Parts: sequence; structure tokens; C-alpha cells
Amino acid sequence: MSIKRLPRTLVEAIKYFDDPDTCVEFVAAIRWPDGPICPECGGTEHSYLTTRRLWKCKACKKQFSVKVGTIFEDSSVKLKNWLTAIWLICNSKNGISSYELGRAIGVQQRTAWFMEHRIRLAMQLGHFDAITGETEVDETFVGGKLKNKHKWQREQFQKNRKSLADGKSIVVGAKNRETGKVRAKVVKERGINTLVGFIGETVDPADSHVYTDAWKPYRGLRHVGIPHSFVDHQGEKYVDGRVHTNGIENFWALLKRGINGTYVQVAPEHLHRYVDERVFTYNLRKLTDFDRFREVLRYVTGRRLTYAELTGR
Repeated sequence: MSIKRLPRTLVEAIKYFDDPDTCVEFVAAIRWPDGPICPECGGTEHSYLTTRRLWKCKACKKQFSVKVGTIFEDSSVKLKNWLTAIWLICNSKNGISSYELGRAIGVQQRTAWFMEHRIRLAMQLGHFDAITGETEVDETFVGGKLKNKHKWQREQFQKNRKSLADGKSIVVGAKNRETGKVRAKVVKERGINTLVGFIGETVDPADSHVYTDAWKPYRGLRHVGIPHSFVDHQGEKYVDGRVHTNGIENFWALLKRGINGTYVQVAPEHLHRYVDERVFTYNLRKLTDFDRFREVLRYVTGRRLTYAELTGR
């Protein structure tokens, strides 16, 4: 596969992946850099069935495609449409709705919605090194007002009053000033155990300084030995030298712009996937469109999500 032929724009990507053989070759090269590996037995000796675009393992005699064991498995959507969808989602600053994606690649809205959530699963980077240096931490609320929700939603929120603030979901995040990278997580409440626990698993206490607002649970950081400074926003003071949370609040603005402007309504049980999508695109914002696209493809393997799992049916 020649580097010169690789696409750099959406138009080039659509033309490039119009050939089914090119799609299979491209995904296989990223998934198996040293050659195809049988997902059934791990065998490396195989034959390729050109007409069906399948490999047949010589050890266990099983046939397998490039889709097996990935977010593409058991999907009737063509691989070229999957790749176009990934390109659109990972390179969209404010996200792309399932209605818009469905029109773009020619599938129903429900199918596009399912595809988007499977792609977001691939964008969920769960393993990180501990953050070092100056780090801003803050929490935000996502969701409409409780009084504007349906009766059944209000009743549900009342039952889970401890986990939600006036019918809104809570997201806590941290942004490292040196790298500009963000980590964010949906939480049930914003008490001392939750917030200090999030910071403890995110930053390196030996080589970090955490900046927050004056929310009292953050004061618990002194008990775990993490250097901490805060600024009191209620005193109409948002910056005190290096003590501020403007960086993470900028990310909150971008997150809500996508949720409120593009997706409009996000169910609380799916919010973490939308957060993962925005964190992924934000952290890789300095890469080219192609490099971001290729980064998503590196994580499509071993991350299956069925419709029953997604909807709870």
C-alpha cells in the first residue's frame, strides 16, 4: 500500500474506499501489521478466497473476514460506508447526528445511530498514564431542566435523586496544562469520595498540582497528599495568578456545543459514549484528519457492541 495513495480529505477518502478490495486491504493492514491471524485458533497460515474476501485458516479450517471480532461484525452495512462514517465522526468538531450520518451514507437513522455508538466504543481509550504537572479539575452538568421533561422521566429522576442534580447528569474532567490532554468521566454524584477518587486515579500525586474551584469536596485532596489550590468563583474572581480552571471549562463549552447543538437530546445512559467521543477528538485535535481516522481503526478490534446491549432489550 503506497503512502502517496492514502487519502487526506473526505473527498479523497470516499474515492479511495469505493473499491471493496481496497477497504479490506486497508483495514487488514492496520489490524494485522504482520499478516492475518485466525481469530479462532491464532493460526498464521491461511489461504485467501478472493471472490468472497475471506481467509481460510489452514490449522482449524475456519473462515474469517476482516470484520470478525471488530465493531463491524454482524453488520450488513458495507465496509466503505463504515469507513466513511468513521472519517466523518472523528473529524467533526461538533459531532454529527445520526440523521445527518444516515443521509450521508444512505442508511436508516436507526442504523446510523447504532453505527455511531459502535464507533464511539472504538474511540474510548481506557488506558492512560497518570497525569503529571499542573492539572485543572472541574465538574459540569449535562441535560435539560427537570420541569421540562416527561412525567415518566421526572419520576425516574426522583427515584435517583442522590445521583442526579435537578435531573441533570454530572461529568467530571481534568485537563493537563502541559499536554493539553483531557480526561472526563460521567459520575453519579460529586461528593468527596467521587471527586477525590477521580483525581487520585488520574493524576500522579508525587508530581502534580491540582487547580479547582471552591467546591468543598476538593478540600479532601490534602488528606491524600495531592497539592491543591482553588479559586472562589462566587467571589467574582476567576483567575488568581496560575490558579484557574479556564482550560477545562473551555472543554466543557465544546462538549455542550456538540451535545446541545448537534445531538440536541442525549439519554443519560448513553452520555458516557458522547463524552468519550469529544475527549478523543479533542485530545487528537492536532493530528491530521487521516491520522485521527487511522487512530480509530487501531481500536476497532475486540470491542463488539450488540444492539441488545446498547438498548438494554
